[in-house]
Amino acid sequence: MFSVTVRDHMMIAHSLRGEIFGPAQRLHGATYVVDATFHRQALGADGIVIDIGRAAEELHSVLAELSYRNLDDEPAFAGRNTTTEAMAKVIADRIAERVHAGVLGDVDGQPAAIVKIVVTLHESHIAWASYEREL
Repeated sequence: MFSVTVRDHMMIAHSLRGEIFGPAQRLHGATYVVDATFHRQALGADGIVIDIGRAAEELHSVLAELSYRNLDDEPAFAGRNTTTEAMAKVIADRIAERVHAGVLGDVDGQPAAIVKIVVTLHESHIAWASYEREL
């Protein structure tokens, strides 16, 4: 299996519900380095998994919908803890929607033949969480 990874970042504010989160129950900020990895079984005739430029643009577009926002105020997250793990899934699902819609372009004249996406949110240089999904 072949893969291509693109990287960007986002800055959010949020609070987490539950005693397990200790001081993170209060409003705080987080800056995530975000990796999106696209997997494909075989390379197309052009010898690529996906157009890296388009993949980077779409990751940036997805993150722009979340960046510089207090996620506690976003209706899409009402009643949900916006943990790193949960946000990795949100981002992966939004990217998957774009792959299915053909927004990430064609490879060999067909929609990108991506079979899996893995999104990793790096909270720091020592802690990160990922979500992977099949397409």
